[in-house]
Amino acid sequence: MALYKIIFMPSTEKDFKTIPRKDLDRIFKRINSLVINPRPRGCEKLTVRKYYRIRQGDYRIIYEIHDDKLIVWVVKVAHRKDIYRVSEEKEKFIFGKSENKTKAPKSKA
Repeated sequence: MALYKIIFMPSTEKDFKTIPRKDLDRIFKRINSLVINPRPRGCEKLTVRKYYRIRQGDYRIIYEIHDDKLIVWVVKVAHRKDIYRVSEEKEKFIFGKSENKTKAPKSKA
């Protein structure tokens, strides 16, 4: 079985600075395990793009798998309470969402 290469998005460096050292060691062990199996037991496919999520304690690791190139692209690492709180600008970059904030009018029935 071929091994995957782990690549970190540049913004993950900032994510790591806020995480305590003992948790960071466990997170890196978890990320390194993706080299052998990028879809471990307990991983969850997110509805956004091709992202997956794995848990490590109170932290979540969001990543994308490129099977054709054998690459795991680590997108975000954060505490579970903060992982889905993303600025609109970063959300567009990471998740490819548009800024369509208009709502459809309610129909009168």
